[in-house]
Amino acid sequence: MSRTTLKPMPQFATDEEAERFVDEADLSEYDLSGFKPVKMSRRSDNSTYSISMPSELLYRIDDRARSRNISIDEYILDLIRKDLGDA
Repeated sequence: MSRTTLKPMPQFATDEEAERFVDEADLSEYDLSGFKPVKMSRRSDNSTYSISMPSELLYRIDDRARSRNISIDEYILDLIRKDLGDA
């Protein structure tokens, strides 16, 4: 039995289109090799604090967070927790 070529993933204009596709399609027929794991976090009743910083510092923080596959917020929160001994 020969392996058939996988279909490319379609593009969706709305979340509803994507949800309908996932509900109805046989995903084993599609090429999922370009997908990457995503770490999702849920917002809770946390407080918010804004801070201004030099752009270059923010770019470096963003690079470091991306290398760990986490958001900038998660990366900064991890740094703060480690510094406070809550890690």
